[in-house]
Amino acid sequence: MAEYSREDIHKSVEADGVQYVRLQFTDVLGAIKNLEIPVSQLKKAIDGEMMFDGSSIEGFVRVEESDMYLKPDLNTWVVLPWTEGIDKTARLICDIHDIDGEPFTGDPRSNLKKVIKEMKELGYDNMNLGPEPEFFFFKLDKDRNYTTEINDDSGYFDLDITDTSGQCRREIARTLDKMNFEVEMFHHEVGPSQHEISFKYMDALTASDALQTFKLVAKTIARKYGLHATFMPKPMYNQPGSGMHYNVSLFKDGKNIFFDENDDFGLSEEMRYFMAGLLDHARSYTAVCNPLVNSYKRLASGFEAPRYIAWSGRNRTPLLRIPSSRGASTRAEVRSLDPSANPYLATAVILAAGLDGIKNKADLTTPVNENIYEMTQKERKAEDVEDLPTTLYTALKAMREDDVVKDALGEHIYEHFVENKMIEWKQYSAQITSWELDEYLGNY
Repeated sequence: MAEYSREDIHKSVEADGVQYVRLQFTDVLGAIKNLEIPVSQLKKAIDGEMMFDGSSIEGFVRVEESDMYLKPDLNTWVVLPWTEGIDKTARLICDIHDIDGEPFTGDPRSNLKKVIKEMKELGYDNMNLGPEPEFFFFKLDKDRNYTTEINDDSGYFDLDITDTSGQCRREIARTLDKMNFEVEMFHHEVGPSQHEISFKYMDALTASDALQTFKLVAKTIARKYGLHATFMPKPMYNQPGSGMHYNVSLFKDGKNIFFDENDDFGLSEEMRYFMAGLLDHARSYTAVCNPLVNSYKRLASGFEAPRYIAWSGRNRTPLLRIPSSRGASTRAEVRSLDPSANPYLATAVILAAGLDGIKNKADLTTPVNENIYEMTQKERKAEDVEDLPTTLYTALKAMREDDVVKDALGEHIYEHFVENKMIEWKQYSAQITSWELDEYLGNY
């Protein structure tokens, strides 16, 4: 992550001809918000004096306590490559502070920083995070509205020659490169018109910022090609859903403490505790990492979606996989998340769950190296393999019973998140679907 001073930013304004600046932040549900200012107001913004009305932002505050401050993180300065001329625009990601100047407890980014501080108080430098978000391209109609028409019929790692998907994906990668994000790889995924762009690992906060930036870039560039990039977890029946694997590792004194060269499997004791924490709290953090009604249709659909709470170093059916790389690359791959998750909240609960395992020296279960999808319920029970929640409702119920996950979110975010998601669940539950009409209308 580049480091910027006030002077660096002012030099960039002059050199790049920046006319406007977006002060960006994220609401509780993960939606990107922004306040745009002319560059003449940049000094005021950098001084943290820009105020906004927080009462209209999902999960923020009530009308009677609406005044809030935007405090920009100068290291997030970037000029948006797709803006030109009189519209040349840069971006700063901001933390939200209340009227007293304190970090707002309902700000997802500030909340993640709180959990990171707790990690550092335990003696760790950072949690490295390498995210792997998947997404679909669907065509826009003549009025530029979304459709469910796919843009290509390619498959896993296929070379895209006859459609615009590959061109669009490459431009997304080029744009991210211009914004100083290091893309590790990109390729076609299993489903038609499904793609993945993976980032090199970063510290937890920077990686969460990068995911929000990536979503914005993907949607912006896709529209140039007449496409819509969607991070909906399961947009098509009988096709794979989109996941967002989190590759995580802990560092202390510049070294990856997950690696132990003296261990037969190459895993340190602290890593085993961390993994145990991830598994122990998996049912509870699922509501945050899989936050939509639609998320559970991905988890229930097969296609290697990891709905079982187990770990392995060999196969991809459990929730937690340990890739074969060792040394500085030793990591745990959390496979259950999907790209609709708010990355600040998801990273906070994943980190808190792992740290809780370390603090309590939690026992790690034995690895399950068989294909769990082919195991019977009796065989899974014998291996102590639990299921993830099967609906948003059951996930919220599990989260209510876990103080570690609730504390990781903080009271304000937890209450507003649950309130919103219960409304979503009730609205969905009252719907009459075309499947129900086809199945029941003529038979009953």
